Amino acid sequence: MCRGEGSAQPCCVSLRPASPSLGRRFLADPGRLQGLRSPGRLRVISRIHRCLSSLWTLWNPPAAAQLTLDANPLDATQSEDVVLSVFGTPRIPQIHGRSRELAKPTIAVSPGTAIEQKDMVTFYCNTKDVNITIHWVSNNLSLVFHERMQLSKDGKNLTILVVQREDSGTYHCEARDALLRQSSDPIFLDVKYGPDPVEIKLMSGVASGEVVEVMEGSDVTFLAETKSHPPSAYTWFLLDSILSHTTSTFTIHAVSREHEGLYKCLVSNSATHLSRLGTLKVQVLEKLTTPRVVPSSLNLVENARSVDLTCQTVNETVNVQWFVSGQPLLPSEHLQLSAGNRTLTIHGLQRNDTGPYACEVWNWGSWARSEPLELTINYGPDKVNITRESASKMVSTIEAELNSSLTLQCCAESKPGAEYRWTLEHSTWEHLGEQLIIRALTWEHNGIYNCTASNPLTGLARSASVLVKVVGPQSSSLSSGAIAGIVIGILAVIAVASELGYFLYIRSARRPSRKTAEDPSHETSQPTPKEEHPTEPSSESLSPEYCNISQLQGRIRVEKMQPPDLPEETYETKLPSASPGGNSFSPWKPPPKPLMPPLRLLSTVPKNTESIYEELVNPEPNTYVQINSLV
Repeated sequence: MCRGEGSAQPCCVSLRPASPSLGRRFLADPGRLQGLRSPGRLRVISRIHRCLSSLWTLWNPPAAAQLTLDANPLDATQSEDVVLSVFGTPRIPQIHGRSRELAKPTIAVSPGTAIEQKDMVTFYCNTKDVNITIHWVSNNLSLVFHERMQLSKDGKNLTILVVQREDSGTYHCEARDALLRQSSDPIFLDVKYGPDPVEIKLMSGVASGEVVEVMEGSDVTFLAETKSHPPSAYTWFLLDSILSHTTSTFTIHAVSREHEGLYKCLVSNSATHLSRLGTLKVQVLEKLTTPRVVPSSLNLVENARSVDLTCQTVNETVNVQWFVSGQPLLPSEHLQLSAGNRTLTIHGLQRNDTGPYACEVWNWGSWARSEPLELTINYGPDKVNITRESASKMVSTIEAELNSSLTLQCCAESKPGAEYRWTLEHSTWEHLGEQLIIRALTWEHNGIYNCTASNPLTGLARSASVLVKVVGPQSSSLSSGAIAGIVIGILAVIAVASELGYFLYIRSARRPSRKTAEDPSHETSQPTPKEEHPTEPSSESLSPEYCNISQLQGRIRVEKMQPPDLPEETYETKLPSASPGGNSFSPWKPPPKPLMPPLRLLSTVPKNTESIYEELVNPEPNTYVQINSLV
C-alpha cells in the first residue's frame, strides 16, 4: 500500500495472489508478463495522481513481488512519465535444464470449399497439451461468435451452420495456458457465391427508367454489373441474337438505328451453377439538326386574324421548346401551341408581336436552336400631324408674312413609311412628299392645305388640313402675273364683244328698210366730177352719198362735215335716234348699248386726229344708212 498521498518516498505495493479476473483488469493477457522474469525497470506512460492509492493485483503463481513507483521529478503531475520497478518476479520451472513449451496445434476444415447458403463448414483444432484453452482467430483477429456458429465444450471444434460469403478467409487456432500460447498454421476457407442480380449500364448514355437513349453516330459502351465468385461468364444478346462479346463490357462504335432494341446479358457461375439475366432497352436518337422557324405569311398586317409559326426540323422524335426575345414562351390565349409544340399560333396580331421568335429541339444529350426570326408587321398610318418646320406641336392655322418662306411637315406613324400627298382646296395643285416648302409666299398661297398619308400595304389612308393665311401690305396685292392675267381676260372679253357686234351689224346691213323699198324716188346719188376731185375740202362742196337711198329729197340734213382727208377704211356709224326732234350723235359719247361694234382701226393714224363724221337725220327709226367714204 502507499504510505500516503503527497509522500516523497516510493510507493511499495505487495503483490499477492489474486483471481485471474482481477488480473485481466491490469493486463489483458497474463502471458505478457513473461518479459518481467528478472528485475528491471519499465518506463510507462500513464495518467496518475501524485501517488497511487489503490491496490494493483497481478495474477501469478504464489510468490511475492515488490513494485516501486518513482515519480520523476518528485512533484510529478498527472500524465507524466513514471518508472515502474518490479522485484521478485517468479521464475518458470526448469525441466531437464530447458524452459517448458506448448506443442503446436493443427487445424483442419471440412469442406474446404463451400457454396454460399448451401454448405455447413466445421473447423478442427488438435493439440497434445492438456489443461489448455483453445482460442480461435479469423483473418488475424479474434473470432467474433454469432448465431450461425457452434463451439464444442472443449473449444476444439468450430462449426459454421450456414456459410456466407463473409465467412471466407484464413482461420487458425491457439493453444494457451497460464503463461504460454501456441498457434496453428492458417487454413483458408473458400466460399463460392453469385452471381448477384445483373444491372446493365451505359457508360456513355443516360438511363431513363428501363430505357436508355443514345445519340446517333456516338460510341456506346455497355457494362454489366454483378458480384460473383468465381468470376462469371457473360453472354450478350440483341433481339434474341447472340453477340460475340463474352466479357462484362463491350463497345459499339458509331451507333446507328440498327443498334436500337432490347439488350440482354446472361451471367453464369460454373461453381455455384447459378445464372442471372439482365436487360436494357436502347433507343437510338437521331442526330439533331438546326431547326427553322417558318411563318404562314410574310405580308403581316396589324389586327389580322392570326398567323402560324412552324418549327421545321428533320428530326422526328424530339422535344420542341419556343423562345420569345430569348426567354421561354409562356402559352396564353394570345400565344397558343399545338400538340407537340411544333406550331405557334399568334391570335389578333399586334404591332409589338415582332418577336424575335426561335424554336429549340432537344433530347437527353443534345439540343439545337433555330436562328431568331423577327416578324415584320405592317400597320398605320396613325393620326396625321401637320407641323410648321421642325416644331413638334401640331397646328391648324398658320399666318405668314408675304414674300416669306414657309415649311410644312406632315408625319404619321406607319410601317412601312407612309406616302404623303399635299393638295390645296379649290385647286388642282398637288405636291408629293412629307415636307412642303414655299420659298416666297404670295396672295395665291392663301387657302386650306390638305396632307394625306397612305400605306399601300395596309390599304389605309388618313389626312389632316391646315389653313395658311398670307399677311402683308395691300399695295402689292397684285403681282405681275395677276395683272397680266387680268389684262388678257379683258382683251378676251373685248374681242368676243367685237365679234358679236360685227355679226349683228352685218346681219342688219343686209336687210333693206321697208320705206326705201316702197319709195321709188329714192335713188343712189352719184358724185359729181367736182366731188370726185375736190381741191379743198369745205362744208359747201361736200355732200353725203348713200348707197341704199335713191333720192334724199332734202330730208337728210348735213349737221357737220369734217375735212375729207380720212382714209377710205375709217368709219363710225350711228343708228338713228328714236327721240323726236331729230338725231344728234356725239363723236365722243357712244350709246350705252351699241348694236354694232366699232370698226377696225387703221394701223396708220392720219395727221388730222379729228375724225370725220356725218350725221344723218331720218324720221324713220328703222331706216339704216350706209355712208360711203369721202374721196
